[in-house]
Amino acid sequence: MPVNDKTGVHSVSPEVVLLFLKKTIPFNELDEDTLKNIARHIIIDFYPKGTVLFKQDETDVEYVYIIQKGGMKIYLKDEEGNITLKDFRGEGAYVGALPIIQGTRANLNVETVEDTFCFLLPKEVFLELVQNHTRVTQYFLKSFSEKFIRTAYRELRHRNMVPRTEGTLFLFSARVKDIVKREPQFIEAGSHVQEAARRMAEQHIGSLLVKGTDGQVTGIVTDKDLRTKVVAEGRSLATPVGEIMAAPVASITSSAVCFDALLSMMKQQIHHLAVEEDGKIIGVITAHDIMVLQGSSPLYLFREIVAQRSIEGLYPLSQKVPLVVRTLIEEGAKANNITRMITILNDHILDRLLTLLQDEMGPPPLPFCWLLMGSEGRKEQTFRTDQDNALVYRVPDSDALAAQAEEYFKEFGTKAIDHLENCGYPRCPGDIMASNPKWRASLEKWKGYFDHWIDAPEPQEVLHASIFFDFRPGFGETSMADTLRQHIIDRTERQQIYLLHMARDYLSNRVPLSFFKNFIVEKNGEHKNKLDIKHKGLAPIVNFGRILALKHGIRETNTIARLTALADKGHISSELCSMAKDAYELQMQMRFVHQLEQLENGMQSDNYIDPGRLSDLEKQMLKDAFAVIERLQGVLKSIFPVG
Repeated sequence: MPVNDKTGVHSVSPEVVLLFLKKTIPFNELDEDTLKNIARHIIIDFYPKGTVLFKQDETDVEYVYIIQKGGMKIYLKDEEGNITLKDFRGEGAYVGALPIIQGTRANLNVETVEDTFCFLLPKEVFLELVQNHTRVTQYFLKSFSEKFIRTAYRELRHRNMVPRTEGTLFLFSARVKDIVKREPQFIEAGSHVQEAARRMAEQHIGSLLVKGTDGQVTGIVTDKDLRTKVVAEGRSLATPVGEIMAAPVASITSSAVCFDALLSMMKQQIHHLAVEEDGKIIGVITAHDIMVLQGSSPLYLFREIVAQRSIEGLYPLSQKVPLVVRTLIEEGAKANNITRMITILNDHILDRLLTLLQDEMGPPPLPFCWLLMGSEGRKEQTFRTDQDNALVYRVPDSDALAAQAEEYFKEFGTKAIDHLENCGYPRCPGDIMASNPKWRASLEKWKGYFDHWIDAPEPQEVLHASIFFDFRPGFGETSMADTLRQHIIDRTERQQIYLLHMARDYLSNRVPLSFFKNFIVEKNGEHKNKLDIKHKGLAPIVNFGRILALKHGIRETNTIARLTALADKGHISSELCSMAKDAYELQMQMRFVHQLEQLENGMQSDNYIDPGRLSDLEKQMLKDAFAVIERLQGVLKSIFPVG
């Protein structure tokens, strides 16, 4: 019961409740008899302004509270007592549904902001309603996701960890066609069950669609059928498949959501569904496929990556990364944690791909290291970051070995880039990839590259600095990357003029706010009235961290790690560090939410957000972030006399 001074609740006329429910989503979609049954169980209570209905992690929720009149606020409170406002609820809205569905205590604080009347729907009645009416289920769970995505980044300034909120809802967003792994496999009805077992084992699948003499699909045979209808019953291995198949084949349209597929399987007590599109079966999905999707945790994806035995098997796995990101966003993860998780998954894909490629080509003639540059090197990738990579190998001690290395690494680099592109990682428009012979060189040659960029910084070299100086090892002999990093640190101690050029370039870009603190957006073109949050908002913070990290010999490449190290060593104040990290993570969170929305709407992701779509709170927070950038620029001006 609610945490207040009242001790009783009151019955209410079912007719009054019925009238209210008929005007309230999603109850207005229910039939008359169902509504009448619900109305008979509902009671009403009054809560004065300031009443705390739920206490986070303490209150056992026994009712869904439907607001008949009044309003409530929903908020989080951390250990220091800091409050993060999440939402306001008014007439027709509800609280308490999620903890009842999840079987947990209240995960948020709820307090009335004015005198409020609520209809109280008992937990048992609500659970029965959710179980028997899928439209109601979809409404409640889907609304959790939508509300949280709109406000997830608001927690950035308050907590490192946010209590579990609206949950992960891929069952209601992913389409059946999205989880079809391969084309369907068929077998003739007259074929022996031994042949069916052999083909399932060879292809690592759990079912075959059965065709009749007319070529039409008449049934399905699964590995369970082989166990229960052949082995358990002692049938001959020569038994025709048609005698043990299940018929007819249960199917579902490719556009259906996975929740509907799971519901169909549960109702029919089956584990396989054929997926139809335009009258044709395009694949078969299993209950396991859906449960893997529902629990779209990084662990599931990691297991799939490391289990791959072919490079081609890695191709579809990067497409699952957005599912993991959605999970993290819904659970309130900070942007830096999200990018770290993306980095881990992408690194595992790269490691598996290059391992399999090396197995295919044989061992290299010289030890080498695959270098990751740019956002990959900083561990700040989003969904479809362009490839920025290179290859460094040990200096050959003979011309013959040099020729062997050139031939091997040329083929290795070219094939690797092609495979990465097939995995969904676009090629670098500037051709900064290991397939380019310029960026596939010996360790001594790479030292020479960096010496040139440091000693004779020109505009092109400053551009290179923004990409190449953020390198880290991705595969192979990591000691080579460590040696190269130490070379840069030693060289920078003796020659820092290039940092002055980098600072000058950085300070030439103004913050995208007008004199009157309005957003400066694109004036025309494809992105008219939009703001490039990557180059105008994030890049200035990234560049600030890079310049000072190079100046002070800090090995970190990640922006948040660089800022932290700079503060720990006393090069910037802890206050400026905290503000810069908050400004960075806020914008990264907005970028993630923007790109995720684009991907889920079938669009190519980009970095252009529309300030007109932001709430007043979001606009103010973004302006605050840009104000921090102005402070960072002021700090650099005090360090480097750029004129």
